[in-house]
Amino acid sequence: MSKNKVYVPDSSTIVNGRITQLAESGELRDSEIIIPMVIFAELEYRAGLGKDSGFSGLAELKNLKKLSEEGEIKFSFEGESPSSIEKISTNDIRRLTRDVAKETKGVLITSEEVMAEAAEVEGIEVKYLKPLHEEKEPRLFQFFEPEAMSVHLKEEVRPMAKVGRPGDFRIKTLSDEILQETDMREIAREIAELARRDPDGYIEVEREGASMIQLREYRIAIARPPFSDGLEITAVRPIVNVNLDDYALSDKLKTRLNEQAEGVLVAGPPGAGKSTFAQALAEFYRKQEKIIKTMESPRDLQVDDEVTQYTALEGDMSLTSDILLMVRPDYTIYDELRRSDDFENFVDMRFAGVGMVGVVHSTRAIDAVQRLIGRVELGMIPMVVDTVIFVKGGEIEEVYALTPTVGVPHGMGSPDLARPMVEVQDFETGEPCYQIYSFGEQVVVMPVEERETSEREEKKAKQIKSVIKQWTGADVDVEMLSEHTAIVRADSKEVPRIIGRQGQTVEDLQNELGVKIDVQEKEKQKPAKNFEPEIEEHGKHLIFKFGEEHGGRHAKIFADDSLLFKGSIGSSGEIKINKDTQIGEQLKNVKDHGIPISAEIV
Repeated sequence: MSKNKVYVPDSSTIVNGRITQLAESGELRDSEIIIPMVIFAELEYRAGLGKDSGFSGLAELKNLKKLSEEGEIKFSFEGESPSSIEKISTNDIRRLTRDVAKETKGVLITSEEVMAEAAEVEGIEVKYLKPLHEEKEPRLFQFFEPEAMSVHLKEEVRPMAKVGRPGDFRIKTLSDEILQETDMREIAREIAELARRDPDGYIEVEREGASMIQLREYRIAIARPPFSDGLEITAVRPIVNVNLDDYALSDKLKTRLNEQAEGVLVAGPPGAGKSTFAQALAEFYRKQEKIIKTMESPRDLQVDDEVTQYTALEGDMSLTSDILLMVRPDYTIYDELRRSDDFENFVDMRFAGVGMVGVVHSTRAIDAVQRLIGRVELGMIPMVVDTVIFVKGGEIEEVYALTPTVGVPHGMGSPDLARPMVEVQDFETGEPCYQIYSFGEQVVVMPVEERETSEREEKKAKQIKSVIKQWTGADVDVEMLSEHTAIVRADSKEVPRIIGRQGQTVEDLQNELGVKIDVQEKEKQKPAKNFEPEIEEHGKHLIFKFGEEHGGRHAKIFADDSLLFKGSIGSSGEIKINKDTQIGEQLKNVKDHGIPISAEIV
């Protein structure tokens, strides 16, 4: 650049520090740098809101003023200062900056491609500065030791770091020297400037008093008063790069992830390694030749370059999901699901047929499922999420599978109380862990646990069995639900004798024993699978008729060879399904298409 020239930098080159770099290198020696007053007003306004871009910009102007006082450059302001900068749009600021360049016959210096193109159209000489990698290591990065997961800096406090691995870490004081406000401001300014001129840097969020920056693999949060009680910087980085082979996954789980699971929640407490596992899952799918995208705000997942990372479009993740629905990837990693809008986007994309992996904060695996309740219709939850993987301490602690079913909720004795439920099963064993169902207007999440019968209950069961034997001659099985409630199971021919005419015998037994008794038939042997139930439609219900001889038993309903649901048969020998539920809609579609329906009674 020649001497004695006039240069007009726009706000992009001031905030990212490039104009100061050029001046300090001597390239602008003896030249005049003119700052439009509208830019000065904009930077002052941003700083007043507590935004790092404002503080960085004003700091750069101070550096230019200092270089001017040292005789390296000439430095001045031109143009009018607007009375209400908050009402001026970004395009107006760009236009007013170009006006100053035209009036002063100066060279416009910009880091924005759009600004450069517009200036050339207007006949203004332009110096376009492309983004470059910064070779100097920022001071913040110098705090990171090899095993440091995160660094925590705050004014008037000694610098600290979290050292170790997820689930096994300690807090370490890095220096006895207390950080001053001036130190913190310089570190924050350096990071903000570097993020603007480094191609691998993004300022994801900039609000009054808070900024979130993604710089290479580092996620950096900067908080200022009045949002925080002092200037604070928190930087986090991934310390491990793993794949699924590094986790103790069973072949059964790997097969499910590869062939079946299309709605996955990766859950766990903060710092447990959820995002690390999600990264490994993204790499796993990529190797299966799937098209993978991510939805992140901020973008901090460390994934292969083939995986495109999206953030909130115009600050709105629903707009991002709209774009992805047109792109139609095989799988999308959504990091993280927090607000109702996030869950709504997740559900919309899942129903559109996109495989989804959502990262959720939760202290228990079941809590991740409960986050869906109230946001998704109960019967549709297994269609949205079929697998929950709970990560803690960097290890997979629990895996749940979600399936729709119809049955009697655990702890309810009568088959007539059967209802549609979501069963949460231990994936490896298939054993139910929780049942989710409607009870009145409430949705209940009930753990399924085997009760340990107390010594008093065992004695009571023996007494019930003995008394019934004496009174009726029937040999029965007794299950104690509590000290005062029992289920008595007998052969079908013995049940009428135990109940008695108009229930008198069982009433006398209850009075004698002090226990409420529910008399049921013993389960029969399992018949052939291809049992074809009679199906009738009555109003809002589809009714499966199995016959009273099967009352109180369980049935699996199949469409061809595909399991639709499991259900409990009522005492009348029927299973009723509401047509308006998800299972009801599936059954209606199956019937309408003439697909054969069969049942297996167990």
